[in-house]
Amino acid sequence: MGARFAVTGGRPGWTRTLLTALGIGLGVALLLVAASVPHLLEARDVRHQSRDLTVSEIGEKPSDRSFLWQDSSTLFHGRTVHGVVLRPDGPRAPAPPGVERLPGPGEMVVSPALERLLSAPEGALLKDRFPFRTVGRIGEDGLVGPAELFFYAHHPALTDGSAVGRSVAFGHNLGVERPSSGYLLLLIVVACVVLLLPVLVFVATAARFGGEQRDRRLAALRLAGADMGMTRRVAAGEALAGAVLGLGAGAALFVLLRQLAGRVTVWDVNAFPADLTPDAALAVPAVAAVPVCAVVVTLAGLRGVAVEPLGVVRGATPGPRRLWWRLLLVAAGAGLLLVADPVGLGETSVETAPVAAGALLALTGLTTLLPWLVESVVGRLRGGPVAWQLAVRRLQLSSGTAARAVSGIVVAAAGAIALLMLFGAVQGDFMRPTNMDSARAQLGMSGHAGDGSAADRLRAEVAAARGVTGVTAVVTSSVQRPGPLRPGEDFIPMTSITVGDCASLRELGRLPSCRDGDVFIARTHGEEGPDDAYLEKTLRPGAQVNLRTDEGAAPLLWRVPANVRTVDARRDPMGGMPFGLYVTPAAIDVRTLEEPRLEAMVELDPAVPDAAEHARNAAARVDPLTRVDTIQDVERDQQFTSVRRGVLVAATATMGVIALSLLVSMVEQLRDRRRLLSALVAFGTRRTTLVWSVLWQTAVPVALGLAVAVAGGLGLGCVLLRLIGKRVEDWWVFLPVTGAGAAIVLLVTALSLPPLWRLMRPDGLRTE
Repeated sequence: MGARFAVTGGRPGWTRTLLTALGIGLGVALLLVAASVPHLLEARDVRHQSRDLTVSEIGEKPSDRSFLWQDSSTLFHGRTVHGVVLRPDGPRAPAPPGVERLPGPGEMVVSPALERLLSAPEGALLKDRFPFRTVGRIGEDGLVGPAELFFYAHHPALTDGSAVGRSVAFGHNLGVERPSSGYLLLLIVVACVVLLLPVLVFVATAARFGGEQRDRRLAALRLAGADMGMTRRVAAGEALAGAVLGLGAGAALFVLLRQLAGRVTVWDVNAFPADLTPDAALAVPAVAAVPVCAVVVTLAGLRGVAVEPLGVVRGATPGPRRLWWRLLLVAAGAGLLLVADPVGLGETSVETAPVAAGALLALTGLTTLLPWLVESVVGRLRGGPVAWQLAVRRLQLSSGTAARAVSGIVVAAAGAIALLMLFGAVQGDFMRPTNMDSARAQLGMSGHAGDGSAADRLRAEVAAARGVTGVTAVVTSSVQRPGPLRPGEDFIPMTSITVGDCASLRELGRLPSCRDGDVFIARTHGEEGPDDAYLEKTLRPGAQVNLRTDEGAAPLLWRVPANVRTVDARRDPMGGMPFGLYVTPAAIDVRTLEEPRLEAMVELDPAVPDAAEHARNAAARVDPLTRVDTIQDVERDQQFTSVRRGVLVAATATMGVIALSLLVSMVEQLRDRRRLLSALVAFGTRRTTLVWSVLWQTAVPVALGLAVAVAGGLGLGCVLLRLIGKRVEDWWVFLPVTGAGAAIVLLVTALSLPPLWRLMRPDGLRTE
């Protein structure tokens, strides 16, 4: 009978049931997405590892199945364009995953996203960077996500000296994982609780939709002879029917989201539809808990209502809400976190049960505090404009409904504040200084120097690029002491040689004076370089050095000038401390160096748009294999970056569901008040007054909820920081969260105006 009530009763009954199903469906869809995360991450990792190439294969001998390769990734407008340049040694060299055949000389295969970018007007600047002809696409098996920018190119000029390595297959890193630190595991555990707990709140709130109409129906059943047990079973059946419909709606929403997954990118993360496959071990219990939760919430809601044959008893003033058990939940959660074992950065395991239980109890306690706070505050409000009085009176009559509608915001906001405090406190442990100096240069370039003329060409080409204000370019190699090993030596002393003009060498060392033909010995005084006594074994005025360091190679001797001067090395913009020989071009023939490398540093004008892109294009015109890196003062740990990005993606999805759930709840409340709204309009109440009343009716509980969330979130964050032995870095992390809450209120109010406007008509008073 309860199930029939849920699907009958004409348009009002169907509308109520559909709103309930939609509210529950939003929560179910988010649960299914959460249950798909393990499969999504695994699928992305498998595809990434299946195309991975390792430097360990550099010793592979050439064969008809081997190929040379070099990473050729680049940046374009802040987005990474991943790529690999290949050159097969023979006809049987394997094709990369997702590619039918290796591209021919001067050809490349690209991902669909990169193909669209290169063919679009905004990708014209990037297209100039690739001197290759596009001949095909990379399939899903070779891409991490549908929006990934990736390419494979065949460069015939790739040689053993310029390549990173030689391999015979793709996917050498399968199964290799680095253990996560204790801090990251703690962040993941807390994030799972913070992001999934609001879903239960949404489901519980949606199960209470249409409660007043349901109670009136139950009173009619009591008049027809039903006892209290019967009415409770009917109410449970009606809630169960709505929950089952909600499961269907959630499944339908999940299927829709699954199909749209490839078209949406959130915080640089996207996925193929097949990646969103729920894990049965996670999805089945989560989905089964939804109807159970709906029935339990419905029966719990009936405890405070006396359904009698002559009506629903609501006239008596209910007793005040009790505060002690709500505070007990918060205290119990904080207690569990305080007694949990401390978590260290170097640990690879965390006791998840007490941490998860503590966070769950604390956040649940904060949620239960909101109804008590709303009731206590609005009960003392008096006077004000008409719109304010209408909103306050509505809240005084049913503060529990308003509090339930915004409970999800309290959970999400409090958890977000605690997570932001954790991220702020531990991010320094996952960032390390690079010793680079972005004030002296903004781009670093490196590549194979060839016959040595590449340095001059690169300097000239890049210096002419728009937005480039300075270029430092040198050629580096190695030299060693001639002769065999001496007694007590484990290896022949070796040092580096750097060839460049005086302006470039001044960026690397403190030169008193310099002109072409000068030679210097650069000391490091032990700062990230060899001991200076070690240099003296190789470099002395008038001594000879061997330009051939390969074992078995015929020596090629070069004499250090007698007038060589000793200088102090200085850290270059790339963070290195070049030591050894500094030589100007007139003092040595660069072509005699063994496997010379080109190193360049570029200064950019920040006022010129796309200056970095023009510099990268100029370097690619000299040699497409030139590597260009952005000079940055600090480097962030990749695992920390992945966890942070994943939490931001999940938080964005949760906030979206919060807004949708609040909107559905608002529409349901407006439907329950349609006769009242029609009566107020019929008596001459201005519609703008009613609109403002709806805004205040939403804003007051949200403001109180955010106050609870800020206090609770800061407290929870402090307890979690004590768990890892950290201090609060920023007490103002709640400002973005409160801003998001205010934006949700304005958004929901704006979206609720069309149904509100339609309900504010006098003909809403008609009845049968």
